[in-house]
Amino acid sequence: MPALPLRRCARGASSDVSHDLDPPVAGPGLRELVDRLRVDPDDGFRLADRATEDDFGMTKDEALARLAASRSRIDVLQQRLHAEGERSVLFVIQAMDAAGKDGTIRNVLSGLNPAGIRVESFKAPAGPEAQHDYLWRVHQVCPPRGGITAFNRSHYEDVLVVRVKGFVPEQVWRRRYGHLRQFEQLLTDEGTTVVKVFLHVSADEQARRFQERLDDPEKRWKFRRGDLDDRALWTEFQAAYEDAIRETSTAECPWYVVPADGNSRRNMAVAEILRHTLEQLDPRIPEPEEGLEGIRIV
Repeated sequence: MPALPLRRCARGASSDVSHDLDPPVAGPGLRELVDRLRVDPDDGFRLADRATEDDFGMTKDEALARLAASRSRIDVLQQRLHAEGERSVLFVIQAMDAAGKDGTIRNVLSGLNPAGIRVESFKAPAGPEAQHDYLWRVHQVCPPRGGITAFNRSHYEDVLVVRVKGFVPEQVWRRRYGHLRQFEQLLTDEGTTVVKVFLHVSADEQARRFQERLDDPEKRWKFRRGDLDDRALWTEFQAAYEDAIRETSTAECPWYVVPADGNSRRNMAVAEILRHTLEQLDPRIPEPEEGLEGIRIV
């Protein structure tokens, strides 16, 4: 099968590509919001310049309503993508601990057709994974044509954790930036749209959420002592994220930095990014077989 283009924004006239929120709701328009969060290549990206909290000019209730509207639209577009069966979407979620990766994925993807959705998580490589190159396990779970796969953590751990913890020399993790760009270009050339989201949480908000987990018996299982070790390396992790985002945000495979101190706006913004991605793909339901008109089932 020949390689498919990343963004066939339209195959013939369509209103879907320019589709924005209808009816209008509070806050910036869909395209404006997404553009505001995108990291453009070569723009001198600095993580410290990006906010960890933003109300986007809307109340919590307005953000929840907008999330619901976008999720409804995502449902329609996802079913078309699945029916079309030609292209796919890889949705990468990265963040510091307690930024809300699980909650974001749950709130954005819940209710969608499970036949076309998968969520993959990556822990420290073990067994066969540790015997192969670091991208081996990742490539195996990339989305099939017609599917959407969300990565809860991802191949970026191999330029983040391994750097901060000193698991590999600097020359190794620096070389991996090129690997990641090339890997994502391969996916793009084969019809997978790659979208990467960093949930940007503040150190103060992380501390509050850690304490909430410790104080709540129903949430305490989420906490591990190693979380405090990683928190002590906050500055190092922020530097690693900044470099990784700056080095690998491309025109075709962009990063988006989403303020994550507020859950409702965070979820809304991530849903808008996924919705915008699908609107740009403009998937179409296949044409039915000829001669089906007039058939009556008896």
